Amino acid sequence: MAGTRKLGKPTDQRLAMLKCQTTDVILNGKIVTTEARAKEVKALVDSVIALAVKEHKNFEEVEVKVVKAKLDSNGKKVTEKATSKNGKEYLRVVKEEKMEKRQKDMPSRLNARRKIMTKVNKVEGVDLVDKLFNEIAPKYEGRVGGYTRILKMEPRKGDNAEAAILMLV
Repeated sequence: MAGTRKLGKPTDQRLAMLKCQTTDVILNGKIVTTEARAKEVKALVDSVIALAVKEHKNFEEVEVKVVKAKLDSNGKKVTEKATSKNGKEYLRVVKEEKMEKRQKDMPSRLNARRKIMTKVNKVEGVDLVDKLFNEIAPKYEGRVGGYTRILKMEPRKGDNAEAAILMLV
């Protein structure tokens, strides 16, 4: 007997659907779906959040030398005239070096980050893994499991499927 529901889909479609719904729950905080799908997605979301909670403080601060283009008051790059070896003049961007503090993941946090990236989709403009580690994990730090809740709704119109809301607690 299989350990998970088939949900009436081939394996590749089912895994893609669950990955999308997991991403949506993390991104938006809740989704409306069928009860069976909600139960499957709940397990995935809880495991991802548990991994983030376990590893969210496992990093060290590191000083890194960063070379960036110098910007003027308008936000444009500052340039200066330079001469090439064959005597032609061109504009060269002025660079400045700064020391910045950055977070360096420890090996177990890096592994957790990679595992999470396999279970969620990429979203343009949003780094979901950072959102998990920096926003969601600190919120659930003292909690042991039970990061999501399923609320049953009335049956869906059209196909009469048992509808449910899956939301973060």
